[in-house]
Amino acid sequence: MLNRLELVAETLRAALNAVATVAPDWLQAITPLAWYERYSRRIEESRLPKDTTAREAYGQMVGEDGFSLLDALEAPDAPREAQELPILESLRRTWQRHYERTARDPVAMGVSPAYQVRFKASRELPPAAEGIESPYDAEARYRHKRDTQWTGYMVHVSETCEPTTPHLLTHVHTTPATVHEAQCTEPIQQALIDKAIPPREHLVDAAYISSELLIHSRDDHGIALRGPARPSQGWQTRVEGAYTLEQFAVDWDQQRVRCPQGHLSVVWWEHGGGQGSRPIIVEFDKHTCGTCPVRTSCTRAKHTGRRLRLPPQDQYEVLQAAQTWSASAEGQQLYKRRAGVEGTLSQGVRAFGLRRTRYRGVAKTIT
Repeated sequence: MLNRLELVAETLRAALNAVATVAPDWLQAITPLAWYERYSRRIEESRLPKDTTAREAYGQMVGEDGFSLLDALEAPDAPREAQELPILESLRRTWQRHYERTARDPVAMGVSPAYQVRFKASRELPPAAEGIESPYDAEARYRHKRDTQWTGYMVHVSETCEPTTPHLLTHVHTTPATVHEAQCTEPIQQALIDKAIPPREHLVDAAYISSELLIHSRDDHGIALRGPARPSQGWQTRVEGAYTLEQFAVDWDQQRVRCPQGHLSVVWWEHGGGQGSRPIIVEFDKHTCGTCPVRTSCTRAKHTGRRLRLPPQDQYEVLQAAQTWSASAEGQQLYKRRAGVEGTLSQGVRAFGLRRTRYRGVAKTIT
């Protein structure tokens, strides 16, 4: 809540300062005296309300001020140079994300037509990828990864890792913070191909691997994507002794699955899916699962049997092969080479300020 209040108020303050540089007389004529007190200093230097009700009232007040400025700038007599300021687009997008403005009923309220401004609850906000997090950098995004939270970008570093030669940086890929690592694997490999230095084996973190990427990397680029494949999801993966997907035997020809207790599935349904995904839904008989002595180690469903979600056969098999390789002695020995890039990242952070961009905007951050 405090972060959002600081964001909207600082965005309005930045917009007011920008307008003041190109149209000071016009701004002075339409600005209430109270705005000078509210927005003369950076918002983080002010004390925001502690009480929840007071915070909501403050958020509504800032919202009304922002809409007043936007409405004034849309008037026919507003200076054109002020209307064309880039910061105003950030102001509009921020207000669209955090506020809702509805028209009052002039008959019911007994007042002239006006608007009711509401500061949205946090649960109503669109995904973080769509939201501006700073009025001074419209491309910076919020990210929460394990114990680290930041607003800005993600940097993906690639380097050679031959044991008998120096390790050299081959590529640096920078994206907004909300872009997931798996979305960067293909662009990074394509960049290495364009530089005529594609690796035979690409050692990556688990976040950069998926069954689709394993196939795409192998078939389209001739690159073996190596790393610890992410395990199947579900509570079973977090409970010792529970039956995970890997313990079920899949017969692709007969379109059946055998559970660890020897029972066969009764439903095999190929879902259409979207964005290239074609999951297969497998279900076991509810009566068989209901009397199974190890039911509590397999499923928590009360009215159905165990249900599995399988990827298509080619993705399932390549994922199984990747997991087998990661668990093998050869795979573990080869994957140790990737530890070198962690040292490179540490050096970049500690010696070269890798976690603090000197510029605003992803284009300048990359360069």
